[in-house]
Amino acid sequence: MGQVMVVSSGKGGTGKTTLCAGVASCLAAEGCSVLCIDADVGLRNLDLSLGMADSAIVSFLDVMEGRSSLDDAPASREIPNLRVLTAPMNAEPEDLDGDAFSALLLEARKKFDWCLIDAPAGIGAGFRFAARYADAAMVVSTADLASMRDAARAADALAELQITACKIAVNRVTPRLNGQMRTTVDDVMDSVGLPLLGIMPEDHAVTLAASAGVPLILYTNHGAAEACLHLARRLRGIKVPLMRLK
Repeated sequence: MGQVMVVSSGKGGTGKTTLCAGVASCLAAEGCSVLCIDADVGLRNLDLSLGMADSAIVSFLDVMEGRSSLDDAPASREIPNLRVLTAPMNAEPEDLDGDAFSALLLEARKKFDWCLIDAPAGIGAGFRFAARYADAAMVVSTADLASMRDAARAADALAELQITACKIAVNRVTPRLNGQMRTTVDDVMDSVGLPLLGIMPEDHAVTLAASAGVPLILYTNHGAAEACLHLARRLRGIKVPLMRLK
């Protein structure tokens, strides 16, 4: 059986979606079968970060309501074992059928090694819908105080949903800025109260790859792409040292 992981953040602007896409692409590039689900209902950006903006659109609601199957989820041209279901544009999280979503995820566990759910930022109804049936969670935070505070709230909300396999990824790390803020990755871990899964450097290649319509790991093998690869390998149980940022 595969594993379902929800990727969440306490606030917007942490780079959660690009990190979700980067890790999913790395898992798939190394041979895992991966399904990404964009659960940000009413918005749709995960396909851009995956380099799949021009793919046929199939939403997770289409699968839940029987209009499509998981086999209809579009596959990446560059990484064929990477598939995506987009978020429905005309729906409200409160109106979605949780049992049907649970059934979708059960089928995904049977068909894929990994299913990564890109949850909406915050801890509202959309977040709870996306996270409720996950096996594990990755909380994405930056090193600023507002992001850490909101990430801690997200961690508490995940605990209320009885998702105990939670770790934090610290994104957009710039050593010079962190030094000026007198903030370290250990401070983020202590503030949020979760063990560390990985750190990601600030990297303009993330934006350039999305603009070029190419998965980050195929655009470059340095910076954030390398960090995503390390994080993906840790998820698979491979010991990889933390990146040294200069």
